[in-house]
Amino acid sequence: MAAAARQPAEVQVYDAIIVGAGFSGLYQLHKLRDELGLRVRVLEKGDGIGGTWHWNRYPGARCDSESYYYCYSFNKEIEQEWEWTERYPEHPEIRRYLDFVATRLDLKRDIQLSTEVTGARFDKARNLWVVATRSGERFEARFLVTAVGCLSTANVPKIPGLETFAGQWYHTGAWPHEGVDFTGKRVGQIGTGSTGIQAAPVIAEQAGHLTVFQRTANYSIPARNRPMSPEESREIKASYPEIWEKARSATNGHPFDVATRGALSVPEEERQAIYEQAWDRGGLRFRASFSDILLSQAANDTASDFLRRKIREVVKDPEVAERLTPRDHGFATKRPPIDTNYFETFNRDNVLLVDLKEEPIVEITPRGIRTTKGEYELDIIVFATGFDALTGPLLSLNIEGEEGQPLRKAWAEGPRTYLGLQTPGFPNLFMITGPGSPSVLTNMPIAIEQHVDWITACIRHMREEGLERIEAKPDAAENWVAHVNEAANATLLPMASSSWYLGANVPGKPRVFMPYAGGMARYAGICSEVARDGYRGFALR
Repeated sequence: MAAAARQPAEVQVYDAIIVGAGFSGLYQLHKLRDELGLRVRVLEKGDGIGGTWHWNRYPGARCDSESYYYCYSFNKEIEQEWEWTERYPEHPEIRRYLDFVATRLDLKRDIQLSTEVTGARFDKARNLWVVATRSGERFEARFLVTAVGCLSTANVPKIPGLETFAGQWYHTGAWPHEGVDFTGKRVGQIGTGSTGIQAAPVIAEQAGHLTVFQRTANYSIPARNRPMSPEESREIKASYPEIWEKARSATNGHPFDVATRGALSVPEEERQAIYEQAWDRGGLRFRASFSDILLSQAANDTASDFLRRKIREVVKDPEVAERLTPRDHGFATKRPPIDTNYFETFNRDNVLLVDLKEEPIVEITPRGIRTTKGEYELDIIVFATGFDALTGPLLSLNIEGEEGQPLRKAWAEGPRTYLGLQTPGFPNLFMITGPGSPSVLTNMPIAIEQHVDWITACIRHMREEGLERIEAKPDAAENWVAHVNEAANATLLPMASSSWYLGANVPGKPRVFMPYAGGMARYAGICSEVARDGYRGFALR
């Protein structure tokens, strides 16, 4: 008897579909559902909320923004009730915070977990997005909002022989929720970016032996993490109005001042004392020591040389210290990591550093990793190789515009957006912290709230005016891309040729500086001006 034909899935209709249930998706759901009264569904690939923090559970994973401002600012009750336990929150605490928010705002009833979006196409005739999932479900909605994050598509390098490896291998961005037991194991870690710098010290404490395969030497500032005292928490909560005002008026969304003095405007002795003080304090505020660290090569050299000297002071073996010392880029021209005992880890007897610039990887064998100089036998390989950043999460949704053009084709030479919010040919598609917005150059919750608030106000305007679609105009997008490049070129940021800001960690990816380097406050002002000017640069009808 012939098998019965599979019946097409019933279409579920909403006003808006949001993809992703991290910081962005949760806030966007709250705004569209609770403020505008829309019918909204959040589709989340993971089996829990949290976005990047649902997946990134590798050893040592914690935020590099301080906890008291790596959080929402829109709800005073949540702000005052939640208690952070550390200066830099570890991944379980961030998930607990987001779960607390979702529970308090009753968001979970409109979030559909374990639902992977496999395609989305715009139906031009009906001005609707049609969204498909891996399980065969179909959704239709006027608006499609991507809240997939900037760092959520794991980048596993295509190294010959990986499939033959007899041990286990893991990527830090898709870490097993049950954890990994490194006890007595020979572990190889590939990558020393922010993730690798966090993971290596913790793995080294647990493993029998750790071999770190370094692709690019990196600077790092000590985090100086510590518990959050009740007195400090009370003082912060009383100061939140000033904290949020400062964060929103800042270049990078962090609530601290950047010095107005230039690095070369003070005597050498004073400059070194300022750097020493910033080093002792720890954290990302080191970048704020002087106004021109990312604007002047001479100023940057003073910071870079200071940090190179610190590496030599910490690492006992001079040859190892030299291999760990960055020479190919200036401080903070790539994402600047912060750490807990990273450089100290290379003083351990059970840790070996392999510089892949001296001995590149040839292949992965059943027994381990073979370089041009020999084979390293391993039980576990950890890929701390980062993400297909900014564009990767969006392209993985297989989005097609109104003429059937795939987003992947539209962005073949690099992303083309207007304000990082929309791209021409894809009406009613909004991107939260998309390429062309400040995103990863800022404290993310501040950037997220600004984008979500703008998107919500735009949709409110459309509904009040009886409009059905909005789309970025091609000339507006081209002009914005030119401005993004102009802003980047006014800094030293594009000079780091190995930076994932440029997509340099993904073979074949176009080399385009993707985030907006003109500053969060300046960007927010431009977005507000565009809205006040009748959404200049957008076609509405």
